Order: sequence, then C-alpha cells, then structure tokens
Amino acid sequence: MLLPLLAAAVLAAGPEPLATTAEQTRWKKTGRYDEVERLCAAFEKRFPGKARCSTFGTTPEGRALKVLVASESGALDAASARKKGVPAVLFQGGIHAGEIDGKDAGFQVLRGLLEGTLAPGALRQVVAVFVPVLNADGHERFGAHNRPNQVGPEEMGWRTSSRNLNLNRDYVKADAPETQALLRLLHAWDPLVYLDLHVTDGANFQPDVSVMMEPVHVGPDGMKQAGKQLLDDVVKGLEANGHKPLTFYPAFQKDDDPSSGFAQGVAPPRFSSAYWSAHHRWGVLVETHSWKDYATRVRATHDTVLAFLLLVGKQGAALRRAAADADDGMKRMGGEPVTLTWGDGKHSVMMAFPGYAYTREPSPISGAVRVRYDPTRPTTWTVPFFPEPVPEMQVDAPRGGYVVPPGWAGVVRERLDLHAIRYTTVAAARPAMKCRQFRMKEPVFRPVPYEGRQTVAVKGEWEDASVPVAAGSLYVPVAQPAGLMVLHLFEPRAPDSFVSWGFFSAVLEQKEYMEPYVAEQVAEQLLQDDPALRDEFMRKLVDDPVFAKDPAARLDFFYRRHPSFDRAMNLYPVLRTDGAP
Repeated sequence: MLLPLLAAAVLAAGPEPLATTAEQTRWKKTGRYDEVERLCAAFEKRFPGKARCSTFGTTPEGRALKVLVASESGALDAASARKKGVPAVLFQGGIHAGEIDGKDAGFQVLRGLLEGTLAPGALRQVVAVFVPVLNADGHERFGAHNRPNQVGPEEMGWRTSSRNLNLNRDYVKADAPETQALLRLLHAWDPLVYLDLHVTDGANFQPDVSVMMEPVHVGPDGMKQAGKQLLDDVVKGLEANGHKPLTFYPAFQKDDDPSSGFAQGVAPPRFSSAYWSAHHRWGVLVETHSWKDYATRVRATHDTVLAFLLLVGKQGAALRRAAADADDGMKRMGGEPVTLTWGDGKHSVMMAFPGYAYTREPSPISGAVRVRYDPTRPTTWTVPFFPEPVPEMQVDAPRGGYVVPPGWAGVVRERLDLHAIRYTTVAAARPAMKCRQFRMKEPVFRPVPYEGRQTVAVKGEWEDASVPVAAGSLYVPVAQPAGLMVLHLFEPRAPDSFVSWGFFSAVLEQKEYMEPYVAEQVAEQLLQDDPALRDEFMRKLVDDPVFAKDPAARLDFFYRRHPSFDRAMNLYPVLRTDGAP
C-alpha cells in the first residue's frame, strides 16, 4: 500500500483514467473540484453495475455535491442495501477543504477495490458511500498559504464554506445547504459507520493518524462493546501496516505544554462523528497529522478507510444487532437519567507517548513561552492521560416528550425532518394539560457571533404546570431511535439545543414597556395597597446599593409586579409531558 510506489507505476505506464492529480504529481498537488466531477462520472462508466455517481445537493455557489457509491452486491441505492441486508459505510473528505487527504485517498481505495487489486470480493459484503468533498465552495478557494502548519499539497482549499461557516460545527443547527444535503444523505443510507476525514493541527509528534470513534467510551453497552472490537481491529491493522495510530484527539490539556498530557474527550453533536453516534450508529473522526508529508497522510487515510470497509463487511451482523438493540432501548428512555455533556474527569494514568525532543523558552517576539520541536530526535514523553470521560450535564428524560406550540412549530419542523426525528401534529385542542414549563433565567449571550448565530446560555429548572395545548402543536416523543437527539435539541440548557443556538431568543426580549411617569404612579399605588411589597422594596434599597442608585431598576421592580407585565417573557414555549396530548 505504499502510495509513492503506486504513483511511480502509474507514471511509468502513462496516465490512468482514474488516477488522481495527487498520484500523477507524486503527491505534490491535489486536483481542483472539476476532477471530482470527472472522476465520479468516470468510475460509473468504468464499473457499470458496481459504481454509481450522483448529485445529492448544491452549494451556495452552485456546485454539485457528488457522492460515489460502490458495491458488488447489486446494492447501489439505500433501499436495495436495506433489502439485501448489506451494511453501508459512508466516508467523506473535505468538510474542511484545506484538509483534503480524504478526497485523494477515497478515490484510490475505491479504484483498488473495484479493480480487485485490493481485497478482491470485499465489496460484496459492504456498500461504500463516498463523498469526495463536502465543502466544495471552500475547496475552490484554492491557495498555497491556506494551511500554514500543514505539509502539502502545494495548494489546497479553505477551511470554511462560501458563507464562512465551519460545516463541522453545523450538524445540529444545520444552517448550511451543504450540511442539510449531507444530513438527508446520511439518514437515507443510515450507514452503520460514518467516517469524517480530516488533518489535525497542533504539536509535532510521531503518530501519523488519530482514529476517534463513538460509541466506544460512552453510549449503550452493546454498542460500546461492538465498537471497541471494531476500533481495536482497525488499530491493529494500521500498526501492521507501519502506522502509529492514536485513538484520542492529540490536543494538550494546556496549550503548547506537552507535559500537561491528553484526554479521551467526548464531543457534542454539533460535530460530525458525535452527531452520528447520538443516532446510535458509529461516528468516526479520522485525523492525519499535519506535519507528515502529503503522501504519508494520504496513505494513512487510505489504510484507515480500507480497514473500516473490510471490517464492517465482516462484522456487519454483530454491529447491526448492537445498533438495533440500542434503538430498541430508546423505548424505555422515559424517566431515565441521560448525559448530554461529558468532561475529562480527574483520574489520570501516565502514558508513554511517541513525541520529539522539545524545549520551552521565553519568546522575544510574543513574550509568551514558546515550544521548539526537534523532529530529528524522536523521544518518548511520559505524560498524564485522562482515559475516562465523566458526566457533566445530566437530565431525566421526560416520560412522554415535548410539545411545541403552533406559533413555534415552523421554527423547529425543518430541523426535526433533517434529523429524522419523528413527531405528530396535535389534532384537537386541550383546555388544560399537566406538564412542566421552563422559565429561562440569567441569559448570557456570546459577545460575538459563533458560526453565524448569537448563541446563548440560560439557567432555570422545569416546574409543574397545567396549560392549554392548541391544535396544530407538535408532539415529539423521546421513545424513538433519535430520542437522544430529541433531548439535545429540546433541553434548553444543552449546548446544542434550539435555545442555545438562538432559535428561541425572541422569547428573551422585552417587547412591551411602561412609561416612567406611569410607572411612578403604579409604584405609588402598589406601595399603598401592599404592605408586604413595601417592606420588600425597602429591604432591597438597603441590601442592594446598586439597585438603590438605579432609577430604571427601581421602577422596573414595580412594573414586573403589575398585571401588565408580560408573563410569557423568558418562558420557554416548549412543554415537557408524561404522554402524548
């Protein structure tokens, strides 16, 4: 599988119609997006009945998003794959288009499998679904300086989309057309394993690839066991091929301090692999190391993708059973504690990590401590590793689900459809229903936009209530395969909730008010009529000097206690229920 040797063979024999620009230039260059369109069509022509090229979406700049499906089972569409019981593996390159190893590696893997030079017959047991470049617009923002800490190719694309969105932060809010198209493709195929192919930034060290997978460390027990077996086998295969793989993201606990060590982190579902694991399938983040040359990185990606295709073909039945059991377990989710965010924990072990010699010294330029790595001196770092993610935010799942009133149904319906979340529409109004409501407190908005949105963090608790439910409301049960995503979306404190992404921020705005001279009259009347309120006001003047010196706050004290004040302000309009309306 030594790719430079393959490239030499290609050059010696003349250009192969399915050879990439990377191969033809000995991994100095990568092709432009027109090569993706050409190769996708050429694969279908070269391997009729075994490869199919199609368009699954369009970018804001009008580029066709291509997907290449390869199988020798006759299952070249999702319905046929389900009918035949052939597992699918979906792998994509170029979500960050400067990190383009996956595009060139993916075409090489599929060519070898279809020609039979790699693992003959493997495609009878698995369907390969390949998206060469998800961020096609970013891919064509081509330049030599887009990735200053990456070794090759000579030119590459840009990290973000033409709308300046990082598509690998967009899986939950799904604002980008590219993300929306990808979600439809994912849920149509429902692959057992979904690989997102990247190149990591960061320190300089010996390992050439990181393969991070969930559910392995967190999630349903059956999926963790099956996933661990799959990941262990992938790692063994990579090591046998000369790679030095990691199974965690190699970011230091403290920036630029190798001695701080690493942690086995668990990402929120805004990220690709975490999103898919939240749907009880295996999400895989593959990160080659930016300081390895392009040929080395493409080979590592090639071998990782190939390993997953071969192993899912062999272990597909066991993986499918584990995923089905996890889906079935969602029927019993109501009332159970569910973890929505994970931390690194306090327990660590010392690990031997293959790094390079380095020094830390004051920088005359920045004034900070700088790190200098010496890649000519391999060494072993003995550093702490935090292997066990621990729950941070936990909630008890509702026994029923969530009710979204008609006025807000249109805000969430499209996202529910994109996430393959089941819901029903309430046909007849109910004058009163026992439920729980959440009043949002102390909202803190991010001071600058994040991924095109003004995100917000809120506090508060669910409280018992009895409220009417209008016809046309949406009822979203948690007892469904996507139940975990339901909680991520509708629990207001969750970092990827509709609330956190700003879908409900209008509720936090005060739209009606009282003129100061009117508030003065109201305050006088309230003080006269309510001795307890008068006592509360006088105590607050003594106990809160800031309040005492703020005329607007003093008048607002009375306005909020007047019947004209908007009681719906800060009240999350979504209800938690114990059953369907």
